[in-house]
Amino acid sequence: MSAKVIDGKAFAARVRAQVAGHVAGLKERGIVPGLAVVLVGEDPASQVYVRNKGKMTVEVGMHGIERRLPADATEPELLSVIAALNADPAVHGILVQLPLPAHLDADLVINAIDPAKDVDGFHISNVGLLGTGQKAMVPCTPLGSLMLLRDLLGDLSGLEAVVVGRSNIVGKPMAQLLLAQNCTVTLAHSRTRSLPDVCRRADILVAAVGRPRMIRGDWVKPGATVIDVGINRVEAEGRTRLVGDVDFDSVASVAGAITPVPGGVGPMTIACLLANTLTACCRIHGLAEPEGLTA
Repeated sequence: MSAKVIDGKAFAARVRAQVAGHVAGLKERGIVPGLAVVLVGEDPASQVYVRNKGKMTVEVGMHGIERRLPADATEPELLSVIAALNADPAVHGILVQLPLPAHLDADLVINAIDPAKDVDGFHISNVGLLGTGQKAMVPCTPLGSLMLLRDLLGDLSGLEAVVVGRSNIVGKPMAQLLLAQNCTVTLAHSRTRSLPDVCRRADILVAAVGRPRMIRGDWVKPGATVIDVGINRVEAEGRTRLVGDVDFDSVASVAGAITPVPGGVGPMTIACLLANTLTACCRIHGLAEPEGLTA
């Protein structure tokens, strides 16, 4: 048996095309969705992410705004930039690129963003809304993972889902989203007892634990759908390569479907950031939300 490989790159391209279509419709009404990205410091990976986000923002027809601050920027300086973006009617989405330099309090900074413009879905208000089943801005990576699952499996009601990893960015919101889809959800982590046995119960297994190739083929129920959120850089034969939290080869021989790394969940994250910006814009203007692009 060989698993179906879920092409996140192709699906993300479809999502971006949907977003672009909605943006074109909004422009006919004189509305241009605006996404502001705030970058503090010179972290090379963050600079690449910000560049990619800026490029794709323009490609879907949105207005992209970048605010760059030096690595030694003070908290009041950063909060002042966020306050200005909160007050700017041309900005519908605000994203502060993480990680921030160590002297800045990330929680304080994130919670300074207007929750209606919090397209990362990290603000405590959005976390609370998601946890209580209300309308929220949903973190991009779990939203992208859910879109892939719904596209592949249709109705998820009654399926047993195991999420390995309890981060605020992926694990916890992923569990909330799957609960909202009427799955039976176990939120497991690296200290879960008999973790392989817990994973083997899953019809849907989401790996977001941050350990390279931790989940192996003998941990997976035959025919299960495996979503690998992990992005780990490992050294092999003098070269660095990206691998997931799943041992792809052994799991692909057992699972029904699996996301590869790279090319699985990763491309969905930026696509869902654009979808969230579109959703935020529609909500702010009191317009109908785009179908299929929200949780």
